[in-house]
Amino acid sequence: MSVLRFSVSLEEELLTALDQYVVENNFSNRSQAFRYLIEKNRVEEKWKCDNLVAGAVVMVYNCQKHEIRNHSAELQFEYRDVVIGVQQFTLSETNCMEIIAVKGTSRRLTELSDKLISIKGIQHGKLIMSKTE
Repeated sequence: MSVLRFSVSLEEELLTALDQYVVENNFSNRSQAFRYLIEKNRVEEKWKCDNLVAGAVVMVYNCQKHEIRNHSAELQFEYRDVVIGVQQFTLSETNCMEIIAVKGTSRRLTELSDKLISIKGIQHGKLIMSKTE
């Protein structure tokens, strides 16, 4: 694929923010950052269209509280049409991380993620989605 060049005009404040974004995300230049942001936007637009996506729900919680794990397992069973795998990791004596791999429509994955992350006792949770093509 050939690369085309174009110029962009930005206010100083936006250019400073872009340069900071480049540094914080270890991009080698502004063009890389622009490509990443445009592709990210394209993926997020697909989510809005309820296209097929893949992703992971990542949660951190106190693994000594068995009701959290039980509630998570119940939801995973309820959404078994989109759950493709689960892994649990011990982070400390009390905390663990659970990663639930998912594939389905963005609406369905967001629905599951919202339910999982809202389980009482979840310390942190996040859904990460990506296009499947």
